[in-house]
Amino acid sequence: MDVIEKFVSDRARIVGRYKTGVCAKHQRLLSLSIKRARHLGLLPFSVKV
Repeated sequence: MDVIEKFVSDRARIVGRYKTGVCAKHQRLLSLSIKRARHLGLLPFSVKV
């Protein structure tokens, strides 16, 4: 999970391409895997404020 958490902000939002430095194809795969991890309960949808 540490690998995926690098691409999620402290507010549990997916970080954009300009910050991650990945190409468009891999950004799409990355966002898909983050969304799958959220549905599996491995990552939160949002943080408690």
